[in-house]
Amino acid sequence: MTPVLNAFGLVVADMATSLAFYRLLGLEFDDGADDAPHVETALGGGIRLMWDSHATIKSFHPEFTPPGPDGARISLAFDCGSPAGVDAAYRALTGAGHPGEHEPFDAPWGQRYAVVRDPDGNGVDLYAASA
Repeated sequence: MTPVLNAFGLVVADMATSLAFYRLLGLEFDDGADDAPHVETALGGGIRLMWDSHATIKSFHPEFTPPGPDGARISLAFDCGSPAGVDAAYRALTGAGHPGEHEPFDAPWGQRYAVVRDPDGNGVDLYAASA
């Protein structure tokens, strides 16, 4: 399967503050979202916008440091179709010289998951539902 871009992710210092901003732009969230470690909303056309708190990222990537004012602030998430697809995409990208930030692993939220950096330092998440 060819990976399909279907989600954009933001890593945020304060979930409630970030969601309040996006509510002003008309986005809607489930009850309790302000206190959640991960939030998603559908944008239409199969595209989702996601938020993760710094603590959520640190839970599986302890070396995570929030970007400074000039750092990358967005990640793109590609559904790779299968756990093997995640591994193959990660190998292809890192084999082409792109830095791998987090090797593929079986995440506790039920996905095979990995992160590679694009040429500008943005995170590119590779994922698939665990088998």
